[in-house]
Amino acid sequence: MSDTDSFIDEVNEEVRRDRLYGYLRRYGWIAILAVVLIVGAAAWNEYTKSQERAEAEALGDAMLAALEADSSAARADALSDVNAEAPGARAVLNFMHADALAEAGDIDAAVAQLDAIAVDGEVDAIYRQMAQFKAVTLQGKSTPVAERRQSLEALAQPGAPLRLLAEEQLALIDISEGETDKAVARYQSILSDAETSPDLQQRALQVIVALGEEPALNGADAEAALDVSAPADE
Repeated sequence: MSDTDSFIDEVNEEVRRDRLYGYLRRYGWIAILAVVLIVGAAAWNEYTKSQERAEAEALGDAMLAALEADSSAARADALSDVNAEAPGARAVLNFMHADALAEAGDIDAAVAQLDAIAVDGEVDAIYRQMAQFKAVTLQGKSTPVAERRQSLEALAQPGAPLRLLAEEQLALIDISEGETDKAVARYQSILSDAETSPDLQQRALQVIVALGEEPALNGADAEAALDVSAPADE
């Protein structure tokens, strides 16, 4: 390589270096800002997680402390002082409060707690349906049959998570009204359902036998029997 070529290479290298320094002076603040934002976002994320964790731990401690009260009434009073912001935690707290109130004999107040869950659009649908189902069963015969039946029929729609339990309650209403054939058909339908739990199957079998029938209908026959007997309620 000649001295001229070497000189040209050195000049080109200097030019590239000058350009790089120029770019750094002009745009280097962007890279620094990006680093600061990334670090800041990571720090804020960790802070938020630690705050949420601390709030969850505080809520759990408050719930456990309330449950350690000696009586149901005392537990209900202690739980009424606990606050939960997150929808899921709020639903769990209301369920616990409703249980304590029901054990203390204050059914109306317990139902009010359950109704608060049932109408809370921020909580998952399963929580709302569980609250509605539990409110109906808690109220029992104090609520007119037509209202109970309407609520349970809404929960017994195909695909609903509590439909089988709702069907069981509807069968009990049928029995109370003397509609034993319809009740047996409901229990047969429950018995033949693939999603029926062993406990519910056992209860259905016991009631069918107690009503003097044999657990022989298949699912299609049970549905047909229910359809035939439906006009009797109208």
